[in-house]
Amino acid sequence: MSDNSPPTFGSGRLGSPAKGSLHRRTFLRGAGAALALPWLEAMVPRSAEAAAVGSAVASGKPPVRMAFLFTPNGVIPSAWEPKEVGANFTLPPTLEPLAGVKNEVLVLSGLSQQRANALGDGAGDHARSAAAFLTGAHPYKTSGANIRVGVSVDQIAAAKIGRGTPLPSLELGIDHGATAGNCDSGYSCAYSSCISWKTPTTPMAKEINPKLVFERMFGSGNVGPQERERRNFLRKSILDLVRDDSDRLNKKLGLADRRKMDEYTSGVRELEMRIELAGQSAARRPADVAVPVGVPEDFAKHVELMFDLLALAFQTDMTRIATFMFGNEGSNRGYSMVGAKDGHHSLSHHRNNQELIAQLKRIDRYLVGHYAAFLARLRSIREGEGTLLDNCMVLYGSGIKDGNAHTHHDLPILLAGRAGGSILPGRHLKLPNETPLNNLFLSLLERVGAGVPQVGDSTGRIKGLEG
Repeated sequence: MSDNSPPTFGSGRLGSPAKGSLHRRTFLRGAGAALALPWLEAMVPRSAEAAAVGSAVASGKPPVRMAFLFTPNGVIPSAWEPKEVGANFTLPPTLEPLAGVKNEVLVLSGLSQQRANALGDGAGDHARSAAAFLTGAHPYKTSGANIRVGVSVDQIAAAKIGRGTPLPSLELGIDHGATAGNCDSGYSCAYSSCISWKTPTTPMAKEINPKLVFERMFGSGNVGPQERERRNFLRKSILDLVRDDSDRLNKKLGLADRRKMDEYTSGVRELEMRIELAGQSAARRPADVAVPVGVPEDFAKHVELMFDLLALAFQTDMTRIATFMFGNEGSNRGYSMVGAKDGHHSLSHHRNNQELIAQLKRIDRYLVGHYAAFLARLRSIREGEGTLLDNCMVLYGSGIKDGNAHTHHDLPILLAGRAGGSILPGRHLKLPNETPLNNLFLSLLERVGAGVPQVGDSTGRIKGLEG
């Protein structure tokens, strides 16, 4: 077994997990399944060992995670930006769903993504806004296979620290992606449907099926289709498959860790059941409904499942880097649940029609509500002396400010979490106009241990994140 291989509790490599003796990379295994563990007290090493090793995890300090949540088509600016600067700000209408987590969020104003502008290429702001969002690069205009933009900030991090986790990064979304075809004024669909780029010519395909995300997280890679079909037939829970290892571990844990394991395994089982119900519902759909089996037809349920999976991936340290797209850029999804009569993209070209603007405000507020619920979920998970959210940086935003004007300056950007104590949230931080968004990315990369000298057109790190 290599140094990077995750230990198995039942392998004999681990003794009784007195405080500091349980490896952070421990998995419970059985029948082709591998269940990672949450952060437990038994994983905190003794001070002498911590001093000898010196790393964040070795010292008993949870690692910092980073997620980028992308929303398409911009926002209605007048309902987004707070009027006051600093901690004593009032949430504007669109951000009111954040009331319960206000102290966990930084509202950032003044950030721009200059590389999303036309720069002589004419129309295509939607495609450029997604392609440039995390890369800080201007995409090459093509609808063919010779796409080119840049390496995205999440993949910069994955290349530097991704080997320390089973999954270097996790790319999630709601809408199908595409790698070719014309989706916006001569730009390839790859630009509109991807925000994560491994190389300038290689987009990272996002996964939209919760069942496949769960299997990727907890199934070992050597399980063949016959074994998978047998499991599906028997409706075996992953908890059944790893029960022997789990029973051995629980007998050796302290009371607090046993309670945490009970909460964790109950959450895993509840998530399994919701994914199973989504699959059963999908199987009953008419053949002409173009949604794959396992993908909820209801938008809210789909988003909630994906966010719960992402929270679980962060909780178990399966990955520390993730992206999520609420929709492909230019998405014309309908939001009838909030009284929006037309598609999102169509509404974004509102031409100052107040009725259309009112519908867009409801969509903006609805999506921010999902962000708020995800933050609350992360905050509910205890980790070390704080919460999982304390050890995260969760960015929410768009590469377009105003969908009607297709502007890429003063972007709508939120940043939640404390990054292990290096960020002070609960404020509206107004930066100088035209501050490169890539300056923020430089600052975030540094906080996950993946610092680089340059991202896109960055000019330096953001000052004031720490308060």
